[in-house]
Amino acid sequence: MTAPADGKSPIEVLLVEDDPGDVLMTQEAFEEHKLRNRLTVVSDGAEALAYLRREGQYVDAVAPDLILLDLNLPRRDGREVLEEIKKDEDLRRIPVVVLTTSQADEDILRSYQLHANAYVTKPVDFERFISVVRQIDEFFVSVVKLPPRG
Repeated sequence: MTAPADGKSPIEVLLVEDDPGDVLMTQEAFEEHKLRNRLTVVSDGAEALAYLRREGQYVDAVAPDLILLDLNLPRRDGREVLEEIKKDEDLRRIPVVVLTTSQADEDILRSYQLHANAYVTKPVDFERFISVVRQIDEFFVSVVKLPPRG
């Protein structure tokens, strides 16, 4: 992959999401707005941890620079995944944005207690959802200095 003319390198984004509609909207947001970042999708918490630990079918997985994590996932829920990521010496440096439908105070508090880097409630409106994904992208690509890939 070559660096873009603006000098900003593309980043690897891991989307952990089990809702096919939300996956599709996120993919469309990346495509519609020409977000150059690479989006990889896994659909449950156990698969996310296997990907991050490069186990099984993910032995050659590229380490993500950013994780977009839903909370309500099958097999291992997002809270468990977040806790595992932040306990792991090799994974904890990766910023995790909780991207979920939950607006419950206890989910917000618990996510930050588990060291989420941000908590974003998914808008149900497509255009607003696209806008939110663009803002996350803009922030983590143009504003934030991410740690080098591990």
